[in-house]
Amino acid sequence: MNSRFILVIAVLQLSLAGFAQNQPKIQWLDFSQLEDSLATNPKKVFIDFYANWCAPCLKMQKDVFTKSAIIKELNLHYYAVKMNVESKDTIVFGNQVFINKRINKRNPVHQIPLLMASQKNKEFSLPALVFLDENFKATARYFQYLNTKQLLEIIVSENNRID
Repeated sequence: MNSRFILVIAVLQLSLAGFAQNQPKIQWLDFSQLEDSLATNPKKVFIDFYANWCAPCLKMQKDVFTKSAIIKELNLHYYAVKMNVESKDTIVFGNQVFINKRINKRNPVHQIPLLMASQKNKEFSLPALVFLDENFKATARYFQYLNTKQLLEIIVSENNRID
């Protein structure tokens, strides 16, 4: 009896694991992939700047970026980029080289988020979400946790924006 029970549990776990792997996900890109994609097919861009220690960022990854409506809208209408702001990588984008000049400092934020997601007269803060048009010009920036409903409304609004 015990071996049958264990076998049934094992089969159920494998089935659930397989089901979870088939769930749709946001097609996150890095900046080199983004540059190639924009060159072949211009499209709006959504960037999620996060850090591993940022609780609201992690909550959005778990509770918001896993929702089917968010996944559908981002994958359909945007190139989605996710970047850890403390990245030590050298990134080449648009014939420019970007580095993390603050690697050995207390707040080691990479150049790219500092350039793209800084607020006027305020320190850089997370989460930082940036929307760009097809010409890679920022149309909106958000520096707070957004729940699924809030983010979905913004995504749809930004997608319908006519400049």
